[in-house]
Parts: sequence; structure tokens; C-alpha cells
Amino acid sequence: MSQITVRSVAYQIDGQPYESRLAFDADHTGPRPGLLMAPNWMGISAGAEEIAKAVAAKGYVVLIADLYGQAVRPQSNDEAGAAMMPLKNDRGLLRQRMQAAFEQLQAQGDAAVDTAKLATFGFCFGGCCSLELARTGAPIKAAVSFHGSLDTPNPADAKNIKGAVLVLHGASDPLVAKEQLPAFEEEMNAAGVDWQLLSYGGAFHSFTDPHANVPGMMMYDAKIAGRAFVSMHNLLDEVFKG
Repeated sequence: MSQITVRSVAYQIDGQPYESRLAFDADHTGPRPGLLMAPNWMGISAGAEEIAKAVAAKGYVVLIADLYGQAVRPQSNDEAGAAMMPLKNDRGLLRQRMQAAFEQLQAQGDAAVDTAKLATFGFCFGGCCSLELARTGAPIKAAVSFHGSLDTPNPADAKNIKGAVLVLHGASDPLVAKEQLPAFEEEMNAAGVDWQLLSYGGAFHSFTDPHANVPGMMMYDAKIAGRAFVSMHNLLDEVFKG
């Protein structure tokens, strides 16, 4: 695997400091597709960096979005929940932070990004964030959600979506309300979006997280995780072709 470099990208939103992480192959000099990664509720973390590095090794420049601010790095579930809920409850604020990170992905000077080939992906809370960025009308070719919530306060915003949408869902996930699935399908269909929803039998919440081990709720599943990442890379290959 390529030696992947991780660097900090510091910027401000409304005068407050944020620090995202950029993962890329420093030996590659030409422009590559850019991916904005929205991490799970733990935010910027070692686990998030490992995922970003693995994806960057496939030929992408990956920016992990700092959604909480430079000083907020949750160390427990309670801290993560306290950081996440204000954004889940204020989708305008959530979108603002995703858009700011998306701009940094394109503007940073460490790795050349092909701005005609941009996409977003995220995990759990980050899956919700990726879908919300798509609903803003951001110029992305794809938005991918791994075990994320699908609800949104204004489903009509789906008409703004410019790229393909891929939802990778655990069929046994108790944290994504069952009624969100048909509501999401209706939202996508009403807007004429190119969408897919893959539901993995026996998979729980956080099925891509090697540290998830809460039986019946959040459980890592290496086989399902592998299938899900293959599905994402297949879609990215398709939308970035040419």
C-alpha cells in the first residue's frame, strides 16, 4: 500500500478555529479526485484517520471534516453525544460546517484535487452529514452513508442533489428508525435522485467500526464492512470515469 501522509488543515468558521485532517499519497503529483469524509460522532480521531488513509490509498485525496471545532475532541460517548446533538438538531449549522470543510478540501495546497471529481462519505452521524451536504446542492458526484440516519427536516431539499446517493444500511440497526427507510425512498424518488439503498442482513449499527462491540446494538462485521466499501468504490469508479 502507498505511504499515505496525514496533515492538518486549519481554518476558521465565524472566527472560531477548526482543524480537519488531510490524507493523501505525497508521491503522487497529479490531481486526484477529492473526497470529504464525515467521521462518526467521535469526530477527528485515530480511527477516523485510519479509514481516511485506507481510502486515500485507492487514489483519492481525503479530508476528514472537523465538525466540532479544534478544541472539541470527544473521549467518551457522553462527550460525543454532547458535541453531536446541537448539530443534529440544527441542520443549517451542520451544513455550514460541512460546506466549510468542503471548501477547504478544494482550496488546500498540500495535495492537488481534481475539482470536477468530488464526493462525500460518512459514518453514523457522519452519514447523516454527507447526505445533508448533498441536499445543499454541493457540486459532488456522489454522497455515501455508512450506517447513518436518513431523516432530514426538509425533504424537499433533495431536489438540490446533483450526484448519486448510496446508503449502506444494517438491516438489524436499532439506532436508525425503520420508518426512515421508506421516507428516504420517497424523498429520493420525489426529487428524481439517482439513489441506491443496500440493506445488509444481520448487520447492526457501526458495522464498519472495529471497536464497536455492544451486542444487539453496535457491532463490527468485517465481512459486511468489506462489502460496503467495495460498493462505495464501485460507485466512485463509475461517477469519476473519464
